[in-house]
Order: sequence, then C-alpha cells, then structure tokens
Amino acid sequence: MTHAIEPDGPHLDFANRNAAAWAVEDEAIDAKLADLEAKHGKKPNIVYVLTDDIGWGELGWQGGGKHRGTPSEELDKMAFDGMRFWSAYAEPSCTPSRIAINTGRHPVRTGLLSVLWPGMEDGLSPEEVTIAEVLKEEGYNTAMWGKWHLGDLPEHAPENQGYDYAYYGLFNGAPDYWQASFDDRSGTYPFADFPGNEEYKARTGIDLSVAGYVGKAGEGRTPIEGAAGVLSPERQEAFENESISQITSYVTEHAQDEDPFFIYWASYALQLAPSEEFFDAPGVDKNNRQASFMMLHNNHMRQLLDTLEDQGIAENTLVVWISDNGPMYAFYPTSGYTLLQGSKGEILEGGVRVPAMAWWPGMINPRQDPIDTLHVTDLFTTAARIAGATDHIPNDRITDGVDQTSLLLNGEGHGRRNFMAYYSGPKLGAIRYEDFKIHIKEGSGGLPGMEFYNIKRDPGEKYGQLYPGLFAVAPMQNLLGQHTGRVQQFPHRAPMTPEDATLTAHD
Repeated sequence: MTHAIEPDGPHLDFANRNAAAWAVEDEAIDAKLADLEAKHGKKPNIVYVLTDDIGWGELGWQGGGKHRGTPSEELDKMAFDGMRFWSAYAEPSCTPSRIAINTGRHPVRTGLLSVLWPGMEDGLSPEEVTIAEVLKEEGYNTAMWGKWHLGDLPEHAPENQGYDYAYYGLFNGAPDYWQASFDDRSGTYPFADFPGNEEYKARTGIDLSVAGYVGKAGEGRTPIEGAAGVLSPERQEAFENESISQITSYVTEHAQDEDPFFIYWASYALQLAPSEEFFDAPGVDKNNRQASFMMLHNNHMRQLLDTLEDQGIAENTLVVWISDNGPMYAFYPTSGYTLLQGSKGEILEGGVRVPAMAWWPGMINPRQDPIDTLHVTDLFTTAARIAGATDHIPNDRITDGVDQTSLLLNGEGHGRRNFMAYYSGPKLGAIRYEDFKIHIKEGSGGLPGMEFYNIKRDPGEKYGQLYPGLFAVAPMQNLLGQHTGRVQQFPHRAPMTPEDATLTAHD
C-alpha cells in the first residue's frame, strides 16, 4: 500500500499552494537532520511532556509565574533556551488532548468523544495508530509515564497501544479526593456526597482500589504498589516523584543505545494536589494547591533536562512541553488561571490556547517566540517527520496534525498551519483561518450565524460581531466545505457511546 498522509482539506489546499517553497525548505531540513544522524549515529530522541490544566499566561514568560504565586523559574529557563509558542492550541479538555497528541487526529474522528471516568468502558480504539506505534516501526524504544486517561480496559492500555513500557495512572485527579471527602467531616474536600469506596462499589460495581499500572508490551500489567498506586490526596506527588526517578534512569540507561527513544510524559502537573515538599517555598500561593505542584514540576523538568545534558545527548533530543487545556475554575482558587476568556471544556481561547515550549540545543535557536499557530495534533506528525517515520502513518484516515519541523528549525514565519477546527465533542463550534476566528452560531433571516473575531487583535474574544466579518463569509464557507468534504471521504469512526447518552462534563 502506498503511504501518504491524508490531511484535512484546508491543510491540503495550503500545502498545494506552497508546494514549491516547502520542497526547497524540506531539502535543507533533510540535510540538517542527516548531518545530525551522522554525528550521533541514530535518529533524534523525542520527549513530549503534556501537562494538565495550565492556562495561557500562567507561566512566568507569559506574565504569570511568581507574579501569580506560581513560580516557574525552570520552565521559563527552558522556554528562553529554546522556542516559546504564543499561539499554541490543545483540545478543550484532557482525554481529547491525549487522543490528539497520540493519534494526530481530532477526537471526533476516533469515536472517543468524552472525558473518561472510573467504570466507563470507552477508550482509545485499537484501530487507531499512536505515535508510539509509528515510531516503533522505525526502531524507536517507546515509554510513557503519567496520566493515561484513554481507557481503563487492557485493550486501551498504553502497553497495547505501542509503548514498550508504561507507568500510568488510569484517572484524572478528582477520584483522589472522593474517599478523602467521605472520610473528612470538616468540609475541606469538595466531594461531600461521595458514599465511600466500599459503598460505591456495592452500589455501582466500580472498584477504585487500583489507581494505576506498570505495563510492558507483550507481558501485560500489574498494579502500582505503594502510595503512587492508591487513590488519595498524596498519590499525585508520590506518582510524580517516582515518575521522574524512572524517567531519568531510563534516559541514562538508553542514552548510548544504538536505537533512539521516545518518551511521552503525561504529567499530573497541575491537578488538585499540593506538593508537601514545596508548600512553604518562597513565593508560593498557599491557597492554591497547584502553586506548590508547579514548583515540584519545575524541579522535575530541571532534572530531566540536566540528565539529557549530562548524558551528552541534548543536541540529539527534542523536548516539547505543552499543556492539555486551559484552567479548570470549578475548584478555584485551587486551580490555574488564564488571561483569556473561557476555561477548560470551552472552545473559547481560554479553554484551548495554552503555553508550549520546544527545547533542542544546537537545532532550535534560543530566545525565539513565534506567533505561528501550533496545534497539539501537530506533535504527532512532526515526530514522525523527524524520525523518518511518515511512511508508517496510515493513509486510510485523516491526519489533522501538520508537520511543523520547519517552524522548529527555521523559526517564525515557517509554520505550516493556517487553519484550525475547534471541536467540542462531536460539535464543530468554531474555525480559524490565519488571524480570523468564526464562532459558528445558528443563522437567522438569511444572515449567516457567526461571531467574527480578529484573534490577533482581540485574543480575549471581547468584540465578536457579524457585520465587520461579512467579507469572510464566503471564504470561511469554502474552508468549512473543504473540511466537511474530507469527512465524507474519510468518515469518522462510530462513537463508542451514543451521542444522546454522552455526558461531557470536564475533569
């Protein structure tokens, strides 16, 4: 079978219009990657760090950090040592973004439409092809740590989705506080009506005794032992500490292997838990549990980058850090924050526009801050391109991610995305073309249903109007036609849960 990535319609049109210029760029990129491979004797290592609920503007380099009681010194240093993205986007909530980074596809295409909760049988279809599976075909060692959240059943598990090794939690952070809320009578914890683990199991059949597993491809999985494997407010810090210990050991053990490695670290930073180690650290807002967790994560990221440098493989390792969605205000002030309108679960900029950085010493020039648009699905396709593994991406489906290697290596103005679709579950809520964003509304009286924004001028989406954007109606309709036309050509996978039975409450 001939392999060629099948992009979304607007991306295909954009690529066709830039084919000649991009071919010249790609030739130079190929030469640069070939020189790197000749120097190190293998393809580049790739590390993707996906964090949780960290909003646009939360880190110090975006105006947050210590100014908001969430010091982020090490993350800021990583950002300035590499490339910091001002226009990076994720999906509106955590399971969708985990689908997107792993498959390069909008969740609506995969049939998995909602955030997952304990006891649900939905999960990432085995028919989907993950980035770990793509890279394994090219000889990569693959491993993941962190919040999997793509299904509890074995067929959905990371060790059966392309990862050689996985140390993973099944759920988001909320179940850590369910039993604690039942045990506590002071009202400190937020789930007062939870009946307790034993009664919950008796009533529902849902067993919360296993919070995560250690999985190995071909060998199955075993429950995580100790504090990191038992749901409680202390679990996340124990889990993160064990994760970074294993990650740095893994890097050290595999640094000189003849084959490269791919690490997917879906960190629990920043969920609901505080860090006892950094709770009283200078500058930390004690009323925001996530603030101390930010300090913990900063410390862990420094350990990771120091290990790569100490092992002499920093130049041959791409590290990308990105948040999975905007802040979850449901538990404010124990939450992140964003300067934009909206929050987790929404397609407003505050829900999907996130901080992101890329670090690759010697390959990505430092102190860059492009405004080119980057989407979390792009990390799938970019990793495949850097690894020389694009031939392993199936062409019987749409791949939404575009190759952004040129943006990483050539800098601002070399991004390859000028269109973005904003989905909330199965519903397309907005589309963006260059600086224009259209919120799709119900029309009336023959007039188009839309709110029109210049998102560069108005990132807070405060001045959405119809009439100033009338010139964009026909072009946007054409883009929408290109997008939906490809859906007809490559239909979505059937939803696992019937649409009328889906609850989409975000975690």
